[in-house]
Amino acid sequence: MENIANAPVPRHVGFIMDGNGRWAKKRNKPRTFGHKKGADVIEEIVSDCFGRGVEAVSLYAFSTENWSRPKEEIDEIFSLLKKFLKKYSGKLIKEKIRLIISGDTERLTGGLKEECLLRVKETSGFTGHTLNIAINYGGRAEIVRAANALKGKSGEITEEDISGALYTAGLPDPDLIVRTSGEQRLSNFLLWQSAYAELYFTDTLWPDFKKDELTKAFLWYAERRRRFGGI
Repeated sequence: MENIANAPVPRHVGFIMDGNGRWAKKRNKPRTFGHKKGADVIEEIVSDCFGRGVEAVSLYAFSTENWSRPKEEIDEIFSLLKKFLKKYSGKLIKEKIRLIISGDTERLTGGLKEECLLRVKETSGFTGHTLNIAINYGGRAEIVRAANALKGKSGEITEEDISGALYTAGLPDPDLIVRTSGEQRLSNFLLWQSAYAELYFTDTLWPDFKKDELTKAFLWYAERRRRFGGI
């Protein structure tokens, strides 16, 4: 494979981790089995991103639309996220990775809300890498939340005001959004922030998305000409 050593690296990468259920179905397993395998991939990909020089990683873990899924599946997703945060907490602290949670945590059950708040608090002072996990998150809801937060502002509301009222305030906008499983849409993920992101779609299902797949995405990104509306 082509060498990526001297290729430009995105500052902020977002992942729409799609295909866990289909991965399990192909193996005649329950969807929860796919989510377990998908959770195993997260730490490897996040660590590899930071190792390559990425500053921020955003993971779309649970959307506001995912509440329509069966309760058993929702409980399993929340349990896996809680286990991941507990397991990854040592690395967060050791490597000074700041954790932020994008989304409304009030509805999170099974101890996930408390786990999120704990890990956010204990990493809040770190200024190196940032891991942003979107849980009970929707891009439209985030923009509405920001608009409501700015209601009392005197004068004209600017783009900078809205950006500063989002969950991702202070983070660079994502340069690259990666969606697995062959679907080609953002599905309400970081709508405001992704205005100029490069969108990379792969047929690979998330449980099969390993380091070599990440390399392919980064090589593709390195070949993009990012003009931001210019020539």
